[in-house]
Amino acid sequence: MKFKLSLACAALALSVSALAQTKWDLAAAYPAGNFHSENMAQFAAEVDQATGGKLKITLHANASLFKAPEIKRAVQGGQAQAGEILLANFQNEWQIYGADGLPFLADSYDASVKLYKAQRPMIEKKLAEQGLVLLYSVPWPPQGIYTKKPIHSATDLKGIKWRAYSPATARIADLVGAQPVTVQAAELQQALATGVVESTMTSGATGVDSKLYENLKYYYDTQAWLPKNMVIVNKQAFDALDKPTQAAVLKAAATAEARGLAASQRVNTETLAKLKANGMQVLAPSAQLKTDLKKVGDTMLKEWLEKAGPEGKALVDAYQR
Repeated sequence: MKFKLSLACAALALSVSALAQTKWDLAAAYPAGNFHSENMAQFAAEVDQATGGKLKITLHANASLFKAPEIKRAVQGGQAQAGEILLANFQNEWQIYGADGLPFLADSYDASVKLYKAQRPMIEKKLAEQGLVLLYSVPWPPQGIYTKKPIHSATDLKGIKWRAYSPATARIADLVGAQPVTVQAAELQQALATGVVESTMTSGATGVDSKLYENLKYYYDTQAWLPKNMVIVNKQAFDALDKPTQAAVLKAAATAEARGLAASQRVNTETLAKLKANGMQVLAPSAQLKTDLKKVGDTMLKEWLEKAGPEGKALVDAYQR
């Protein structure tokens, strides 16, 4: 009788435990082997461990749950509890989101971290208004230009089919006379293979992920900007967690942010070496190309400040202080 009673108690404990478990879906747009995705997988594992399995986060990489532009809205609407977004993609929604996509405003890891510190309080406030919570952010490696043919100045980009993935990259295309084509990371390889795209501005990491060396021959290491990915969560879903679970999520997020920054720096070095090993020419931009791109950056900063108004000025002032 005691044995049966203990079995019944154990079964009850298991069912209570199952009922108490919370499950989150984490939507992401990049391949499982990308350093951002690997960092998120480790974040999810650490949350699982820290909460004793109370909160289970399932990562859906490579746009398998939602495509990149859909993720933010899906998290806001509760279709996914959490998601990773490329912040610069949402500049048209609110200009401050696009600050880290402005060419040559923050063009090193140290500058990127400084800009993020100035941005973060403003972003957290805006996300809260949108029913979202910022968990952590990780920069991509610096952005450079990939092309089929050598380029010596901005004139060489005229008429070229240029992959745009954000308002900023589309505007660069306009300013240099390229032809912008909107293509997300998951479809980039096919777009290159079919000739839909013949140039893009992105990181060494995306270059390796998408095997750009199979279709493009030159990479110009312009270090134009370091756009950030952010992992966000639905505010209602976060608020529904008990306080110890919330604390565990935030602690794992802070760890993931520091780990992700170190990974980005490491990946930048490794991926440029991989591009070279696969036959791509990795080159410094010519003096003329640097001058031309600096003019593009100055124009875009001026335009952005006009659109962003006092908020934009406050952000740039805080960053440059």
